[in-house]
Amino acid sequence: MTSSGRGRPSRPPKDSPIIGIALGSGSARGWAHIGVLQALGELGIEPRIVCGSSMGALVGAAYVGGHLEALEAWAGTLRRRRFLRYIDFRMPAQGLVRSGRLMEFLAEFIPDVNIDALPLPFAAVATDLSTGREVWLREGRLREAVQASIAVPGLFRPVHQGERWLVDGGLVNPVPVSLCRALGAQLVIGVNPYADRMARFNTRNGIQVGPLTPLGPEIEPAIAAAAGGRRRRSLRASLRGREGQAAAQETKAPGVVEVLAGALNIMQDRITRSRMAGDPPDVLLAPRISHISLLEFDRAAEAIAEGRACVQRMLPALQDVVGL
Repeated sequence: MTSSGRGRPSRPPKDSPIIGIALGSGSARGWAHIGVLQALGELGIEPRIVCGSSMGALVGAAYVGGHLEALEAWAGTLRRRRFLRYIDFRMPAQGLVRSGRLMEFLAEFIPDVNIDALPLPFAAVATDLSTGREVWLREGRLREAVQASIAVPGLFRPVHQGERWLVDGGLVNPVPVSLCRALGAQLVIGVNPYADRMARFNTRNGIQVGPLTPLGPEIEPAIAAAAGGRRRRSLRASLRGREGQAAAQETKAPGVVEVLAGALNIMQDRITRSRMAGDPPDVLLAPRISHISLLEFDRAAEAIAEGRACVQRMLPALQDVVGL
């Protein structure tokens, strides 16, 4: 069984074990899934069941729909300034990213088809905002399922489905191993972009804040500016009055976006550990990308390369489990 790891996946022989792949959440780190899928395909490992949570759902849908190569090419052109065009700095009540721009993006890489029309079984995980329950999206429109699964609270607008509002699947099941097994997978390869999140820290101003600078210096000033002239004048006066005090400070508290990113990172790390302790995958692929933060989507090339590298590191385990 051979594959280039690009384009539309082919169906493996029916007598081979049913391999499912659980693509985890991770925001910008989720670009690593592209490299993982490509490297597995080059080894002749093509999943027959694809499940994803949050960014894993987006990449998984592009893979099953035959647009993985196009998604990789687009991600390689993404720069920080271009990503900022997607952000609404007026701080809307439902999310920072403009819904219209998001749907334009999804239309390029996610086919407008029903999930049951895809060549391989696919499912995405979302969270019911009112009950906190895990929702498995296994039917209906593919784009809507992806949009719901990636709806990070505060960043993307929740998706209304029936009588419920759906948000990011990573809140309840960051690496959906259980969903793969429920769809019939006999072997499950899990991909966890958060695996080494707590292993590395960046030091800034004398304190350890972790990899929490989602858009560097650009986003915080832009959000502050959007708050209005009166607030800015008040802030300037306050800062001038405390100039000497600020100069004496040795540390600086993290900003609002840093706090949001850090809280989400910690939460998903803990949930993932708990879920996989009870239902571990047969092989866990853990890209080493903790240095890439929540919204650094412009670092796709690094994440994709590390996705490929982690497959090579785990080659002995893959050979043992899959039988290469």
